[in-house]
Amino acid sequence: MARIAGVNIPTNKRVPIALTYITGIGKASAEIICDAVKIERSQRVNELSDAEVLSVREYIDSNFSVEGELRREVTMNIKRLMDLGCYRGLRHRRNLPVRGQRTHTNARTRKGPAKAIAGRKK
Repeated sequence: MARIAGVNIPTNKRVPIALTYITGIGKASAEIICDAVKIERSQRVNELSDAEVLSVREYIDSNFSVEGELRREVTMNIKRLMDLGCYRGLRHRRNLPVRGQRTHTNARTRKGPAKAIAGRKK
């Protein structure tokens, strides 16, 4: 099992698909990595040599922000918005949708389960 950026990537999948298991690497980034390191897209992870795995690991470390570093960066960006007190920061602070979605109906994922209104009779 190959371990890249602290993640055990699945061995029986093709390389571009397996690389998407790393947080911060999507399909397009995985294709770019395969081109840069000169690995065929049809090749499976268990067919890679140790040198190829090492070259993929080094390329990702030098060119991409992944896993813990990426999560820390995103968290710091959200914290910065909250500290500024801008609209997006207030929405994050109140745990409401940030990108302009409606909240009159829907938005249950962010708002949590519906709360009954006390003292109301039908």
